[in-house]
Amino acid sequence: MRVRREKLDRLREAGIDPYPVGFPRTTTIADLRAKHTGLEADVATGERAGVTGRVVLSRTGGKLCFATLRDGSGDLQVMLSLDKLGEERLAAWKTDIDLGDQVGVEGEVITSKRGELSVLVDSWALTAKCLRPLPDKHKGLTDPEARVRQRYVDLIVNPEAREMLQLRSKVVRSIRNTYEERGYLEVETPMLQPIHGGANARPFVTHINAYDIDLYLRIATELYLKRLVVGGAEKVFEINRNFRNEGADATHNPEFTALESYEAYGDYNTQAELIRAIVINAARDALGTTVVRGTDPHGVEHEIDLAEPWEEISVYPGISQRIGSEVTPDTSVEELRKLCDAAGVPYEKEWGHGQIVLEMIERLLEENAVRPTFLKDYPTEVSPLTRQHRSIAGVAEKWDLVIFGTEIGTAYSELIDPVEQRARLTAQSLLAAGGDVEAMQVDEDFLRALEYAMPPTGGLGLGVDRLIMLLTGKNIRETVLFPLVKPEVTKPESAKPEGKTESGKSEEE
Repeated sequence: MRVRREKLDRLREAGIDPYPVGFPRTTTIADLRAKHTGLEADVATGERAGVTGRVVLSRTGGKLCFATLRDGSGDLQVMLSLDKLGEERLAAWKTDIDLGDQVGVEGEVITSKRGELSVLVDSWALTAKCLRPLPDKHKGLTDPEARVRQRYVDLIVNPEAREMLQLRSKVVRSIRNTYEERGYLEVETPMLQPIHGGANARPFVTHINAYDIDLYLRIATELYLKRLVVGGAEKVFEINRNFRNEGADATHNPEFTALESYEAYGDYNTQAELIRAIVINAARDALGTTVVRGTDPHGVEHEIDLAEPWEEISVYPGISQRIGSEVTPDTSVEELRKLCDAAGVPYEKEWGHGQIVLEMIERLLEENAVRPTFLKDYPTEVSPLTRQHRSIAGVAEKWDLVIFGTEIGTAYSELIDPVEQRARLTAQSLLAAGGDVEAMQVDEDFLRALEYAMPPTGGLGLGVDRLIMLLTGKNIRETVLFPLVKPEVTKPESAKPEGKTESGKSEEE
């Protein structure tokens, strides 16, 4: 870094701006490559081009230098020769330009003697001086912690990071296309909310000075999207940022991207068809195939085809089959505890029937669901926003979609009865008053909206990060561009000799 700063100072003293306002770029590298595919070796096209990019490879010789420039679309070789540039400008390239520098070049489009598409440079300019050396070109940026903390460097040097950036964009675009083809309207709802609701989760709390009240960063968009359905927007969706003040691990980040949608006169069966289309379309659009590989919670790798039929398991019969003893919505808490003890399922003493069954679902069904599986018909008491099942007592019309042992999305036949909804939210508020930080609060404005009559509705929620994890087999820290991590602890500069690494070599070396 000291060497590079000395170059920076020298350039400024010579009247050269190391950070100019721009460069006359005429094309991107990808467009240039697309225009000149199939050229034979050692060909001069006669076409001039102005391209820009970061110097990621450099070979300096006597009268001829080679470099590879990388812009946002790809890589391109440039050739700098004595006869085209002259002695002064070629020497300036050798002394002033380092790996990582942003440059612009102009010259003729040619192919090298080996057939590599190139620009034979007759003028060049430094467009941004890089003051930090790039990671070793052979090892790259391999430390997982460094890749997360310095995603910008990860994107510079690691092709897989750039591929993930592109893939994420394709997945989100595919989701939007799937909804737009079905006549849905994309909307935006508040991130700052006076009452947190729509999910059982611990919220982040903030304060607005203008009104002198506390607000919550949203944990879900559900209650606002339902207000829109009441207002007559019969098909709505939102791709949103949610915030939950909970743990961070391989599948959870406090800030995450979620999808929610609502369809008037739909139910949890129509939403099952919708999420299948979303997942399959995203796989085809992002990967070009519906075959994906992943690892289950037990560390076993699997390959599945998402286009094959998906499974359905009703949770009470599913649990009963797994443990060899019948479990129903009427099974007592005492009996559930005995069954959990026998099956090795942990539980807390204060848990009721529904919470114990949720843990049994996760341990006995979810962790063993490798192929796409709808786990459906959950206990009513842990589904406060879900309609009671139309024919089975004690359960709600809700499913969770599980693939590779991980929940991907969920859907309900929505509860639209304002009287019953008030009773359930009141029960939730009592739990909150008793110390449950994840319980919902009574949202009077939402209840008032329901009293204006919400049509029968199916609602769907999907974790966009989880979907990308499914398609790539990567964890959330690799699929989210900037996951939240603990603040970095830096050593004081005096911990090592100036300009030297721990091995004693200079930083530039």
